[in-house]
Amino acid sequence: MKRLFRRKTIQAIQEFLEASHETQLKRSLTAFDLTCLGIGGIIGVGIFVITGVAAAKFAGPAVILSFVISMFACIFTALCYAEFAALIPISGSAYSYSYATLGEFFAWIIGWDLVLEYMVGSIAVAIGWSGYVVSVLKTVGLELPVWCSAAPGAVPGAIINLPAALIVLALTVLLTVGIKESAKLTSVMVFVKIAAVLIFIAIGFSRVDPANWHPFMPFGFGGVITGAAIVFFAYIGFDAVSTAAEEAKNPKRDLPIGIIASLVVCTILYIAVAAILTGVVSYTELNLPAPIAYALQKMGFHWGAALVSAGAVTGLTSVLIVLLMGQPRIFFAMSRDGLIWPWGSKIHPKYKTPYRTQIMTGIIVASFAAFIDIGTAAELTNIGTLFAFVLVCGGVLVLRYTDPNLKRPFRVPFVPLIPVLGIVFCVYLMISLPVLTWYRFLIWLGLGLLIYFGYGMKHSRLAQNNSK
Repeated sequence: MKRLFRRKTIQAIQEFLEASHETQLKRSLTAFDLTCLGIGGIIGVGIFVITGVAAAKFAGPAVILSFVISMFACIFTALCYAEFAALIPISGSAYSYSYATLGEFFAWIIGWDLVLEYMVGSIAVAIGWSGYVVSVLKTVGLELPVWCSAAPGAVPGAIINLPAALIVLALTVLLTVGIKESAKLTSVMVFVKIAAVLIFIAIGFSRVDPANWHPFMPFGFGGVITGAAIVFFAYIGFDAVSTAAEEAKNPKRDLPIGIIASLVVCTILYIAVAAILTGVVSYTELNLPAPIAYALQKMGFHWGAALVSAGAVTGLTSVLIVLLMGQPRIFFAMSRDGLIWPWGSKIHPKYKTPYRTQIMTGIIVASFAAFIDIGTAAELTNIGTLFAFVLVCGGVLVLRYTDPNLKRPFRVPFVPLIPVLGIVFCVYLMISLPVLTWYRFLIWLGLGLLIYFGYGMKHSRLAQNNSK
């Protein structure tokens, strides 16, 4: 039983970073780059799609409160992420943090869970990107053939979602060449989509009709909570900043800035957009793939609708970059620790990126994005992320107890209150998710445990050290 909970020490991880060169990634990202990566990962499907869906089906105008509830879960968790990211500036995100605090067994569970989160999230965003691109092309008179523009069964005659597969493969090449180049592109796209969102806020602010906010809570408070569990998808992305910890120039300073700054900026924009969207259009009309564009068209601003659609394409592209960047680095960290096969820990001799796991991820995501629908792809993302957040918050509590005198470049304030509140909020949102989502999640974890007990437990770096 003790073998299940053997863990790395913080000192061992820090010594590894100082001594290792062959398997270290290139440090090239600034606080600004990390903030843009965070915003790039957060603003996308949530603000352009999920806001309207959650309002129409679950929360009504009270979707504003849904965003606030999800925001608190994320803020409490973000502070915990920032403490760990500054303390352990290594690829792997919550996986690495769990390894250092809760032990190898929990690290495997969270690593396997994060693989699901990033991969399924990438598939969902790629499919959404394809839908927006097909729509934008129609507005300029270019209509793709049905057979190559959607997954089988999505529309009559559809065979393959070719745009979704192609964007994934193109971004995989970009990420393989270098993360700095990817970060620069993401920074440009962040400014474009924020500009589109701000234009909507500026136009819609003066057109708000308070009558549209009544009834404010048509589905009751239970609907608000369910809405919070759904719109939580809109916040997924800030944790991806920590997966780039090993590539930050000054991780002890830049990582907390990147994580918290990106979350604060996005939270303000989400609440503003939700309030204006439900104030401009009745919530009953918002169950649409492009609710913001619809609202602008209804107000008569057709040029604004076109601009927002272009911003949506840009936003989804940046989200896809961040998700496709994060997942291979989880595999990379697990492979370097011996929990999965060693071929995954190889980095490119020239570009210094985890090219093998990056290419493998791109091929898998492109294949699924080409042939499944967005609903199937998106169902598992939230529960995986919330579970990861619970373990990160728990890890802060454990480490404060087991090593209270450890020098922490960034400290979570008001411990244990903040980590406990993070756990409570995340568990509450997990309970609000559909039962079928839980079944699928448990099946995925069961498969992961078979791999761990069949391979990882015997071949991990800690197991090899203990056998000497």
